Amino acid sequence: MDSVPELPLTMGLGTCSPLGSSSDFLECIPMNKQINLLPFSHLFSKMASLSVKPGQRFTLPDWQNNSILISADAEQQRYNSHHIRQEGRALRNETGNQAKWDEHNSQTQLKDRITIVDRWRETLARCLTEIDLEIDALTKMKEAAENALQAKNLCLDVAIECLTFRESRRDIDVVRDPVEEELHREVKVIEKTKKDLQQRIDDAFKQLCLLKEARQQLNCDYQHKVEALELDRQCVSFNPTSGNISFKVNPTRIPYGTTALHEWEQNSQCNKDRAEAEMKASVDLRGAITLTIAQTNNELDAQRIATEFALRKRIRDMEAALNELRWQEQNTLEEIAEMEEEIRQLEEDIRKRTLDLKVAHTRLETRTYRPHMELCRDQVPHLAWSLQATDREGGSEKRSVRTDRRGPAAGRDNPCAPAEADRVTTDIGYKTNSLQLDNKCMDTRRKLVVPVEKFEPEVDAVNRTRNLPRSSQLELA
Repeated sequence: MDSVPELPLTMGLGTCSPLGSSSDFLECIPMNKQINLLPFSHLFSKMASLSVKPGQRFTLPDWQNNSILISADAEQQRYNSHHIRQEGRALRNETGNQAKWDEHNSQTQLKDRITIVDRWRETLARCLTEIDLEIDALTKMKEAAENALQAKNLCLDVAIECLTFRESRRDIDVVRDPVEEELHREVKVIEKTKKDLQQRIDDAFKQLCLLKEARQQLNCDYQHKVEALELDRQCVSFNPTSGNISFKVNPTRIPYGTTALHEWEQNSQCNKDRAEAEMKASVDLRGAITLTIAQTNNELDAQRIATEFALRKRIRDMEAALNELRWQEQNTLEEIAEMEEEIRQLEEDIRKRTLDLKVAHTRLETRTYRPHMELCRDQVPHLAWSLQATDREGGSEKRSVRTDRRGPAAGRDNPCAPAEADRVTTDIGYKTNSLQLDNKCMDTRRKLVVPVEKFEPEVDAVNRTRNLPRSSQLELA
């Protein structure tokens, strides 16, 4: 049998090295190219006579080279696969660790953030409690100031009522005495205290508005932090097994209105500082209101004591003057009674002297009838002088009686004339009226020291003039 000559494998793209990689070897063999075998003429001539399997025939080196190539390619593929597996494992480990640490860092930062926000929430909650207490305290102090202002209305009404009472004085008793001056001064003090209290009430109202505004900002910041805590706690609770996780569109975007961390902290600090400043101002205002209430009460008490002292002194002076007038009235009436008795006796004496005068007249007239030289002026003329003296005395007494009977216009020279008694009596009526009015003022001023529900007036509060003297008592005919 003839041997088949060795035929080199000629590739359309070149000769492939058996030591190359499997991918290089496969690439160097084109699938649409056929291997050229030389020479072909004697091969086809032999095949025409022998029974040979048609197809390509390879040499042993080709077969060996093919086996080597397959083995090398398998080793290379395993090597590459092992390398890829190692790289994938390393990548998995790296990405797993990175994801774990990133998740841990995110969890830790979220917890730290929750701690910070929760600390601010507690601070704001404590500040809210304090500002609520301060608002309640300032509201109560404002109500106390309003009650004090309302109480000043009673003082003003009492002072005006006393002034109105004293306007009912008559004639010479209508004087601007220390009581009236103290009452007018009391009205001025009350108006001043009311003005001061009203100013404090207005300041308290404005401070309450500022406190409520600061509280509103605190409460808004507190509610925002509560919501932020709920969202952050919800984020902490998320894990890969959670059912409500999904991909989001552009989750790394920065929402509109996002602030920096220092701005966030500065906003909370500003709200807290403002609330503390308003609370400090409120505490100072409460102290000022307390001081104003105490000062106004002290001023009114001092003025009340001064007014009542002047009123008591005036009542004492009025009682002394009234007692003096009553004593004068009594003495004057006694003197008038004695004078009237004296006038009666004088009239009786005048009547007796009239008879004597008639006797003297008769004697003198009878002696005028003496005849001639017997009609001389003897020692008897003293009878005429006695007659003239008696006539003069009788005329003077008559004129005195007539003067006393004609009344005040003709009796000004008589110190015990009835007109003087009438004047004293009228003045007693005036002073009695003034004394009753001052006593009513003292009784009315008891409202300032006695609670209203326990106050019982000593005089009729409806018929204020029931104890006043009547006009018939003040004007004597």
